Amino acid sequence: MNSRFFSCILALICTSAVSAEIVYRVPIQSTIDLGLPPFIERAIEEAEKEGAAAIIFDVDTFGGRVDGATQIKDAILSSKITTVAFINRRAISAGALISLSCEKIFMTNGGTIGAATAVDMSGQKGSEKVISYMREEMASTAESRGRSKEIARGMVDEELSFTHLVVDGDSVEVTDIEGRKEGKLISLTTVQALKYGIADGSTETFEEVLEQLDLSDAEVVDLTVNWSEKLVRFLTDPTVSSLLMTLGFLGVLFEIQSPGWGIPGTVGLVCLSLFFGSTFLTELANMTELLIIGVGVALILVEVLVIPGFGFVGVLGGITIMGGLFMMLLPDHPLKTDISSASWGFTISLFGGFIALYLLARALIRTEFWKKITLPLTEKSSEGYSTSIGLEGLVGQTGIAASDLRPSGWTVVGAEKIFVVTEGEFVENGDDVKILSVDGNRIVVRKVNNKD
Repeated sequence: MNSRFFSCILALICTSAVSAEIVYRVPIQSTIDLGLPPFIERAIEEAEKEGAAAIIFDVDTFGGRVDGATQIKDAILSSKITTVAFINRRAISAGALISLSCEKIFMTNGGTIGAATAVDMSGQKGSEKVISYMREEMASTAESRGRSKEIARGMVDEELSFTHLVVDGDSVEVTDIEGRKEGKLISLTTVQALKYGIADGSTETFEEVLEQLDLSDAEVVDLTVNWSEKLVRFLTDPTVSSLLMTLGFLGVLFEIQSPGWGIPGTVGLVCLSLFFGSTFLTELANMTELLIIGVGVALILVEVLVIPGFGFVGVLGGITIMGGLFMMLLPDHPLKTDISSASWGFTISLFGGFIALYLLARALIRTEFWKKITLPLTEKSSEGYSTSIGLEGLVGQTGIAASDLRPSGWTVVGAEKIFVVTEGEFVENGDDVKILSVDGNRIVVRKVNNKD
């Protein structure tokens, strides 16, 4: 009886130990940007800490930033646990680089991988320097996982061509890959990827991937981007970050030129805080850019506080700040595509910032809040407004100065005591004066000689 009891306990322990394996599922979908690498690094670190059996990346992307994909590739290659790419339909461009960095690749039927050449914002092919970098980046990544370097290079450079490949130690003639010809980029279907050793298996569901890995009983932990990572990904989008930068700069500059502190300065500081915070989190900013921006701010302060007006020094400070902020949009080793993307975003956001401030100002001056903190708008006589105090009928009448007029003072005309001003002469208290004109509340008088 006791032996049977202990046998049951031992079986339960063994079953628990087997089912205790953990697999992490991490999505890599949509556009690859600079906010994605921190999420992937967090996922790998957490999976390693939990002793996971594998981390499976659910890939479905048309690509994105090369520098972001390179950071992800480096993190995957450095992982201490099994890494798997489940290409759930497509892994194009930067997505192909990420997939090739994984130890195993599984693809759905009808899936594709490849077309990883670098292009700029207009879709034009990058320079030879950029293509050369990306070509060897793909080749070295494929080589590190025992995959074909020739195919990896052909995904980037259409000027390459080949007729045979070495697959599992055998030379195989290649006739079914269109990209083997010069002038064509390589993109592989699932069948081709399996045939030439790029993919390790074909599966339709995530559960089938687990079966292929002998991890059907593993506990699956789904990791998703948290709210802070979503915010960083949004803020580091080239257009959004450029707009934040421009609005922040314009808001602070407008505030410097206005007395006190108000809405433009507050909006400017919030925008700059979001911009600098997101760039620091994605490690785009460094001390060089901060020093350049600091010099620009110092030049503007010198112009505003020391030199009257706003001239050459202020303009130079503005250009310096703009240059430093533009540099913060670029990675440490920018490619031509990165520079083109940042330039477009910077230009669009610059004009967008001016237009946004103009529209904001137009909308703000119509609010009740603005009317309470500023002087009212122009009150035109055509709209019924008048500055008259009803003394126009006194023109031509005489009165007596009730004080010395030097040149203004008080005068009594009939029963009225009014404040007047002379044409420039001094009038003694008690002298007779004549009212020459009445303009609103300005009443002009002249001393009347006794001889008159």
